[in-house]
Amino acid sequence: MGAVTEGRGHRRPPPAFDRHIRPRQPAGLNLSQYRALMFVSPAAVDWFFQLRPAGAIWHLETLAAAPGPGTGRQLLSAGQACGLAPSLLISPGADAAQFDSETLWPLLSGMDWQHQHVCIISGGDTQEAKGRTWLTQQWQSHGAQVHTLLTYQRGPAHWGPEQQALAQQAWAHPHAFTWLFSSSEALGFLKELAAIASPEGPALPWSDLRALVTHPRIADTCRQFGIQHICQTRPDVSEVVSALR
Repeated sequence: MGAVTEGRGHRRPPPAFDRHIRPRQPAGLNLSQYRALMFVSPAAVDWFFQLRPAGAIWHLETLAAAPGPGTGRQLLSAGQACGLAPSLLISPGADAAQFDSETLWPLLSGMDWQHQHVCIISGGDTQEAKGRTWLTQQWQSHGAQVHTLLTYQRGPAHWGPEQQALAQQAWAHPHAFTWLFSSSEALGFLKELAAIASPEGPALPWSDLRALVTHPRIADTCRQFGIQHICQTRPDVSEVVSALR
């Protein structure tokens, strides 16, 4: 997701993903066959539990994995009604250096995954789930069979006149604004939205944009787009706010 900030205020365009598509199999079916379900984001949690068959119960031996405490809290809240116990949640703590697969994996790597089935639940395009390649490789190297479940579709937001005007103001005065990026995909979506908002206008002043990012990989993507002014912080609300001051 991307957001634009000015001074101490904070205004943002609509979410980068706001549509879902139905997965190839009903979410929540045959939970007992999985040793673990890994949810990549709160959106993955929301759509999984909205699409699961009525009456589906969480299996007592199926772990629930999340890359960070925000997704973990959402998972426990949504899963409570179908029997998900807090003892089954595996997630980095709020004090972790990052909230990602690399931080989650040490909590999982000591378990026996030989011949176990796991499922990574995420968003993607209309064809397949995206992301978590590294985590998939780790599980596979420990003998697990990894499945994926696509529960929502990510794509560029629809900007109304107010959001377009704000974005154009930020592009015209790049040193007065900071763009907050919480995913690498958001940069590609920003490029698409810029072309829609100003089809006859100049190219985005990438080298002049100021970016605040919540992960090193997002910082790398910013550099690939030509952004030179990059500040990195942890994906924690208080630290993001502090970095914007």
